Amino acid sequence: MKKRALIVGGSGLVGHRLLHLLLEGQHYEAVVAIVRTPLQLEHPKLTELIIDFDELEQYEQYFNVDDVFCCLGTTIKKAKTQEAMYKIDVEYPLTIARLALQQGARHFLFISAMGANPDSRIFYSRIKGIAERELCQMPFESISILRPSLLLGDRQECRPAERWGGASFKALSFLFTGPLRKYRAIEAETVAQSMYLIAKDDPKRIAIYSSQQIEQYAK
Repeated sequence: MKKRALIVGGSGLVGHRLLHLLLEGQHYEAVVAIVRTPLQLEHPKLTELIIDFDELEQYEQYFNVDDVFCCLGTTIKKAKTQEAMYKIDVEYPLTIARLALQQGARHFLFISAMGANPDSRIFYSRIKGIAERELCQMPFESISILRPSLLLGDRQECRPAERWGGASFKALSFLFTGPLRKYRAIEAETVAQSMYLIAKDDPKRIAIYSSQQIEQYAK
């Protein structure tokens, strides 16, 4: 039986690749994409909603899906303030999860980050940990949390530091073996593929996938 999916963050590094998997695969008969700006993409399965994320509640009827893929995330450079970053990385995902749960969604898949911990002194790791903690208290049938390391891939936006870091990690990947393997950078395509496959397998539990587990799942 084919399902309905909702994706948030479909223009991002992982979300862009995941959206194409959702549309091109046979697992979903309809895909709703919630975005801030047009995707410049047309497909018979796709319903695109260009909205103000501060008004998510006004679109609750579109959250009537089976699976929700949350690929939201930003950087302090782009968000400008910690408050704005917290809103994008914590408040929006939790609002989306709550609305989807109310509309009957069963599986929530969320991209977090390596080192996520609500008690971390590092702001980014702390807010990802807070989002995970609150999400895991929601009574979905399945919650899948992916914690990738540094993401590799061509971004639509320019992030010189991340591009330099990604190139360095790729060039030195041979050093990340044994206990250090978990820190190896990972391709965005791999994360998207794993996210899609996890949804197809439909695990009835809360599961957290490390970067190494994400890589293994894609294979």
